[in-house]
Amino acid sequence: MSDVTKEQVLEALKAVQDPDLHQDIVSLGFVQDLALCNGVAKFTLELTTPACPVKDQLKAEAQQVVLALDGIDEVNVNMTAKVRTSLPAGNQLGGNVRNVIAITSGKGGVGKSTVAVNLAVALARVGARVGLLDADVYGPNVPVMMGVTGQPTGGADGKLKPLVAHGVRTISVGNMIEDGQPVMWRGPMLHRALEQFLKDVLWDELDYLLVDMPPGTGDAQLSLAQLVPLTGAVVVTMPQEVSQTDVRRAIGMCQQVKCPVIGVIENMSGEIFGHGGGEQIATTYSVPFLGSVPLNPDVRRGGDAGTPVVIADPDSESAMIFRTLAGLVAAEIAKRPADQLPVLEV
Repeated sequence: MSDVTKEQVLEALKAVQDPDLHQDIVSLGFVQDLALCNGVAKFTLELTTPACPVKDQLKAEAQQVVLALDGIDEVNVNMTAKVRTSLPAGNQLGGNVRNVIAITSGKGGVGKSTVAVNLAVALARVGARVGLLDADVYGPNVPVMMGVTGQPTGGADGKLKPLVAHGVRTISVGNMIEDGQPVMWRGPMLHRALEQFLKDVLWDELDYLLVDMPPGTGDAQLSLAQLVPLTGAVVVTMPQEVSQTDVRRAIGMCQQVKCPVIGVIENMSGEIFGHGGGEQIATTYSVPFLGSVPLNPDVRRGGDAGTPVVIADPDSESAMIFRTLAGLVAAEIAKRPADQLPVLEV
C-alpha cells in the first residue's frame, strides 16, 4: 500500500465542483480538518448553507474521488455548514443575524404568508437558525399559521424574546393585541414598529431572518429597505394575469430600492388558476424562477391548524416542494457576493 499525502487528496478533491458556485470544493474552502491514518481519510465539508440542495451529491462525489486513490481504503466525510453574512459589521439588529430576506408580493391573497411560514420551517428542519418576522401588521397571520400563542416576554435589557415554534423564532404584532382588535397605524407608527421588531428583539444567532411583508408596495416595504440592508426578496405570485401585473410592480419596487430579487415563486398553480405566469415574469425580468407550488387543500389545512405542511405531512408532494424551494433560496443567497448589497439612501 502506497502512502497517500494530504496534497494528493486535496488535488483529487479539486475534481468535485459546486454546481451553483461553479468552483471546486477545495478552492471554495469547503474541505477542512483533513486527516489520514492507515488508509482512512477523514475530512469535513463545510458548506455555505445547511439547506444546500446538492449536499448529498457533493459528499458522494468527494468520497468517490478520494476512495479512487491507491492506498485509500475508507473515506469518512463530516458535513457541516456556515452561512455567510450579507449584513455589514456593526449592524443594529437584535443579535447576530446573517441574512434578511423579504417575502413579498404585489397583491394580497396569493398565499405569501403560507410560503413564508413553510420556507422558514423547511430551513429550520435542515439545521439552519431561522427567524420569522411578521411585518404584515394590518393582517398578521403568522401566529395562527405557526401555532404560537401568548405574548413575547421582555429580557433583562428590555428587549423582547421571540416566541419559538417548529424551531423558528417568530415575532408578530398579532401576539401583542387581542383577537379582532384592528391595527390602525399611519406610516411613522409602522416604521417605528418595524424598527423595534428588528432592533429590539433578541433574535440571537440567525442564519436567515425571513420577513413576511404586507402585500403591495407601500410604507412597510420602504421602511424595511431603509432600516436594514436586505439580502434580497422572494416574490410570490399566482399564475393568472392580474397577479402578474401586480408582481411586476413588486419587482419594480425591489429594483428601485436596490433590493436584489432572489427569485419568483408561483403559488396555487394548477387547473383552477393556471400555471406558467411566475416563470414568464421571472424570464421577463431576468431573475431566477424558483418553482411552483400546486394548489392543495392540505397546505391550507396545515396553516389553519398551526402546523405547516412541511411538519404536518413531511412526505407529501407539497412538503417536498417547499423543502426544494427553501434549498434553492439558500443556494441563491450563497451565490451572491456579500459586498454588493447597497443600502437605500434616505
